[in-house]
Amino acid sequence: MEITSKTNQKVKQWVRYHQKKYRDEDQKFLIEGEHLIEEAIKHAAIECIMVRKGVKHAFSSYPCYVCSDDVMDKLSMSVSKADIMACVSYLKAPMKWGNRLVLLDQVQDPGNVGTIIRTACSFGFDGVILSDQAVDLYNEKLIRSTQGALFHIPVWRQSLLEALEICHNHQIPVYATSLHKAVTLSDMKRVSSCALIFGNEGSGVSPELLAKSDQNIIIEMTAFESLNVAVAAGICMYHFRKD
Repeated sequence: MEITSKTNQKVKQWVRYHQKKYRDEDQKFLIEGEHLIEEAIKHAAIECIMVRKGVKHAFSSYPCYVCSDDVMDKLSMSVSKADIMACVSYLKAPMKWGNRLVLLDQVQDPGNVGTIIRTACSFGFDGVILSDQAVDLYNEKLIRSTQGALFHIPVWRQSLLEALEICHNHQIPVYATSLHKAVTLSDMKRVSSCALIFGNEGSGVSPELLAKSDQNIIIEMTAFESLNVAVAAGICMYHFRKD
């Protein structure tokens, strides 16, 4: 099917997904670019493909809408404007609890969260849990920052206090990054299971969660007291990576 008008009902529906409230309402979001679509096909439910007129693609087995330049430019949120996009259903929370988890406490920057998800996937972690106050999982910048890892590792939103209770019930040790009462990361033994808590870019891990931590950890540095949360998370996840 070809779409040439920006006022087409399908276009209006897709444009709504630029806003969180409409994504949540329909449980759908948009992705841009061939690479993300290829990754989504492996683990997600793709509703349809939108492609710029004249652009060839390899996704003919899915419902496809051939769109004019005006329509694609309206749908795309990237600076370079995508030639191909897809509408995807929200991802489902995992049915089983993993042994190696990353918990993000009110982390707000979508680029940071996307990078952490990608790193967690790369180092063999089983899932990433976002607190209720963390950035929206389906933010366009966050999705782009994951480079497709979002479709390879479970990521879901949950009360972190509830998540920590489950971790303790499963005898999963909990480690939080903090400057207070902490041991250096290099002194921590690698373990087969763990839950790592990383906090808000400005305020760090909340006191309520620190009180539930089995051990606070700090990354030894020669200058400054703190690192960008995505950098700190990457260093810690590498230390506790899955062999």
